[in-house]
Amino acid sequence: MQHSRYFENCLDDTTTAVEVSTAQKECVSELLERIHKNCPAVVENCRGAMYLGAAGIGYAFYHVAKCPKFADKRNLFLEIAESYVKAALQEIDKVDPLRGGIGASLLLGHAGVYCTAILVYEALGQQAEKEEYLQSFLKMQSNLSMNSDEFFMGRAGYLAACLMLNKHLKKDSIPNDVTLQLCNLTIESGRQYSKEHSHPSPLMYAYYTAECLGAGHGLARILLALLNFPECYVDNPLVENDIKSSIDYILTCEQENGNYPMVTSECRGDEDELVHWCHGAPGVIYVLAKAFLVWKDEKYLSAAMRCGELIWKRGLLRKGPGLCHGIAGNGYPFLLLYRLTSNEKYLHRAREFAAFMETKEFKENSRVPDAPYSLFEGIAGTACYLADLTNPAESMFPFVDIF
Repeated sequence: MQHSRYFENCLDDTTTAVEVSTAQKECVSELLERIHKNCPAVVENCRGAMYLGAAGIGYAFYHVAKCPKFADKRNLFLEIAESYVKAALQEIDKVDPLRGGIGASLLLGHAGVYCTAILVYEALGQQAEKEEYLQSFLKMQSNLSMNSDEFFMGRAGYLAACLMLNKHLKKDSIPNDVTLQLCNLTIESGRQYSKEHSHPSPLMYAYYTAECLGAGHGLARILLALLNFPECYVDNPLVENDIKSSIDYILTCEQENGNYPMVTSECRGDEDELVHWCHGAPGVIYVLAKAFLVWKDEKYLSAAMRCGELIWKRGLLRKGPGLCHGIAGNGYPFLLLYRLTSNEKYLHRAREFAAFMETKEFKENSRVPDAPYSLFEGIAGTACYLADLTNPAESMFPFVDIF
């Protein structure tokens, strides 16, 4: 039976140790060259901020430039990244950052563009430009009083950017009082919603009216954002208990096959089930992994491994090669599990997913994304994934860091 959402997985699951080949490096370079040629760094071609536009493509060039295996092309890739950053900055200059709170959005607004600019200019050693956009990024926090907590538009996304900046710049470039205030607002928001709706999870949020569970708009990614800032819970047992109990609530939503529904009230049929980073096990796995690292409870690792088995069976998506709802996004959980367990099986599976994207079956029978060169839908995200396969010990889904 042919499934409408995913290819049947007939890949070899026999673990073999394989060194990174020159051909794999060339594949990444070829993807980036194709992007640069067909979607050059001009505003007209690159609308859509981090998610679909120039900023996301710039981030992809930056991401690859950081990988040790691409040291010989580091300067070239950073220069190209800068060109996309400049296009993205021109683009957002046309949009009022206060409109609908869009400025604070990591993936759809100004904050993500500024964050990418900061990272690129820091890597290039251009400190004046870095400081200029760091101040612009910090100003965005005033937009976060809005009732939006999720990753795409709200506080969880902004916190992810703060974590990234503090990791790659000098420590506390984003002051602790900024992140703590945002965490506290997020916690209070979740408590209030849960109380008003008599929800079994101590923290719960709604994207419009939907109680989403996944990474794109839901509870899993919001809780991961909180866990990444221990100052908000380490010395506060009530907060820590609320976060932990909310993750345990997510575990109660696990389906028999190891997947998680898109929303709390939903149970899709087998054929319609979503196995995407944005909705389903490929996104939920990150908060489970982080919970294991924080509390050392094997139940979280076991649940994460069950996610991995489900992704291996149903993760070869027909939607394309991207991060949000594509094969690259579903390959990253194997790199995560490899980092958690050091089990070569997961690295092998990550490589098998990458190899499948080069097959005739995939190329002829997968869908072309609306934004085929973008970070989250297109081959810019694929390039990040393939580059991370050359350095799996430090691999990271863009802006989803748990280590």
